[in-house]
Amino acid sequence: MQFLDALLSTPWLLYFTVIFLSLCIGSFLNVVILRLPKMMQQDWRCQCEEFLELPEGQRKPDTPITLSSPASTCPACGHRIRAWENIPVISYLLLRGQCSACKTRISPRYPMIEAITAAFSVITLAILGPTEAALWALLLVWSLVALTMIDFDTQLLPDSITLPLMWLGLVLNYFGVLTDFHSAFWGAVAGYLSLWSVYWLFKLVTGKEGMGHGDFKLLAALGAWLGWQLLPAVILLSSVVGAVVGICLIVFRNRGREVPIPFGPYLAAAGLLSLWFGADIQAWWFGFLGV
Repeated sequence: MQFLDALLSTPWLLYFTVIFLSLCIGSFLNVVILRLPKMMQQDWRCQCEEFLELPEGQRKPDTPITLSSPASTCPACGHRIRAWENIPVISYLLLRGQCSACKTRISPRYPMIEAITAAFSVITLAILGPTEAALWALLLVWSLVALTMIDFDTQLLPDSITLPLMWLGLVLNYFGVLTDFHSAFWGAVAGYLSLWSVYWLFKLVTGKEGMGHGDFKLLAALGAWLGWQLLPAVILLSSVVGAVVGICLIVFRNRGREVPIPFGPYLAAAGLLSLWFGADIQAWWFGFLGV
């Protein structure tokens, strides 16, 4: 506790620590974003094979994938990534965006995710102030970065992230970290049931599924962290941004209307804005309603 008090009371040390830690977390998030969907697919296939009672000889042999194994390698030549080649952002710059062995181009997405994670962490700390609540809120920020990229890539929102995130929000707010427990509890309930109701209403009317179940759980998690008062703003912001982006994709990229668009990134963006500017959004929202 003495170290935490000293950290919170020393701005330069606090920001340096958060930047360094967030860059490292961003590097880890790159692994999560890439491997977690593959781990889920492996698990689903194994479950299907067991359910169908396939003989061992007919099952697809696969090297088990975890977040720690196998070791990271270049996808082009198989070169094993060494420790000095895995320093967030810096290694990419030193290697000039190329594999040290085969000189294949490395996607700039990796350092961008690391930098974005650090930038969002600093913004969170700057807006919420040097408090323990701001440090806890970083867990929400990092989780939203991972969920956004996974949903963009695969249109999946893993339960292994959304459900622990919801429970953590409830536990933290039991102690009043970001809001009171009453608001957090009903935020989780209303977050899930609101999109669940929209999903079933849309399915009954059109016979199609308008969104995935992961969206319900993500909004429930946001409700657990932010409270029910901010849910209308989160839903409104995410819907407006999602509609604008969807229309732009249809108009400028000739993307078919039947092609699904992941909704999770827009929920995550709205959740971040509500985390940062929740008090202002809530005041505007209640003023708009005349409450």
